[in-house]
Amino acid sequence: MLMKTTRFFFIAVLGFAFWAVSAFPAAAQLKVDVTAGTVKTIPVAIPALHGELDHQAAMGRDISRVVQANLDRTGLFDVSPSGLRVQSPAALYQDIDFGAWRATRVQAVVSGSVTQAADGRSRVEFRLWDVFSEKQIAGVAYMTTQENWRRIAHIISDVIYHRLTGEEGYFDTRIVYISESGPADRRVKRLAIMDQDGANHKYLTDGRYLVLTPRFSPSQQQITYMAYVNDKPRVYLYDIDTGKQEMLGNFPGMTFAPRFSPDGNNVIMSMAKDGNSDIYVMNLRSRRVTQLTRTRAINTGPSYSPDGRRIVFESDRGGSQQLYVMNADGSNVKRITFGEGRYANPVWSPRGDLIAFTRMHRGRFFIGVIQPDGSGERLLTEAHHVEGPTWSPNGRVLAYFKERPIGRGGEGRSAQIYTIDLTGFNERVLETPQGASDPAWSPLNP
Repeated sequence: MLMKTTRFFFIAVLGFAFWAVSAFPAAAQLKVDVTAGTVKTIPVAIPALHGELDHQAAMGRDISRVVQANLDRTGLFDVSPSGLRVQSPAALYQDIDFGAWRATRVQAVVSGSVTQAADGRSRVEFRLWDVFSEKQIAGVAYMTTQENWRRIAHIISDVIYHRLTGEEGYFDTRIVYISESGPADRRVKRLAIMDQDGANHKYLTDGRYLVLTPRFSPSQQQITYMAYVNDKPRVYLYDIDTGKQEMLGNFPGMTFAPRFSPDGNNVIMSMAKDGNSDIYVMNLRSRRVTQLTRTRAINTGPSYSPDGRRIVFESDRGGSQQLYVMNADGSNVKRITFGEGRYANPVWSPRGDLIAFTRMHRGRFFIGVIQPDGSGERLLTEAHHVEGPTWSPNGRVLAYFKERPIGRGGEGRSAQIYTIDLTGFNERVLETPQGASDPAWSPLNP
């Protein structure tokens, strides 16, 4: 059956500002459970967007390719190959042959076009169709410059992911990390940033100073990171959009960069003073520092809950390195892990339902998750050395890094960033130009 495409879409302008007005028809019944132990994937087709001129057709193919790759990496979709020829992009844009698509067992298909607006910008339109109900379930149009095509592809991917899973997407994001090169005794560590799929890679520091543990603000395009300048640890605040950075201070007893509060107004950190390691919070406006813990134990690795009311941290106050939760003012401390081995690197999920961590036991490292009350601990992956979990902004995917020994005697090491979903399946490596460690996932781009 052939059916004319409808006119439900929204117009958005992508530049220094981003705004939109939308009119979506009711969502169809296509949906996948993204937290199930096993996932039945949704068959989808993402053909190239139609373009009358060669450069428009090329842009349509590029957008389709990135959307396909984004959805395929999730493990939730069975993405039909781009060579699938049920309809040409031009025919698909004009009329959807639902019967032909149903014969391929595809459940959702994308149509769209790339055209040129009167002001010279590109107009990118896409529509998502439920093949079995023969209804449009999403439609978007953007006015943008041609060089922004990749970001348009990520935003389209987010719309498709949201409509078909019920969860917010995470593709229009970036990951900052530590790029590593050189021998183990002369390691060069530079701050680097890239899109979540590894594209648009660039270095933010030149390697003259050792840099460590970048942290993204959950509310702004800012990061904190540590740098050892003349063998002294300093903490910097870096604005991604402007490239401007400022030093927050010298912190002789600090080993990890601070983490932001959910509103971005404070950073929380651990510092060693007089042989004691405790947790402190700094207001970024006043630079006032407040001490939250006061024990003879090691208290470190703090991370806020998404509502800012609680903090998870690691401490050996009970005799071994375990995870604890306390109120944001340092009161009502409760231990939440009791397993064998040591627990470290706790990071609260943006959804608030889970805390990710690193666990070390019998010479092996694990990445796991646990509920804030200490129940439901699950180990997702293990390796010779795996560490540094960071959450996607929708709280459904984790990124982290793995190290493995290299060289004849194992004296060298190689580090790479991986991602995995909460089922513990679909672990994938994220390609980088050099070795990579300490990833930090951004919020959705503004």
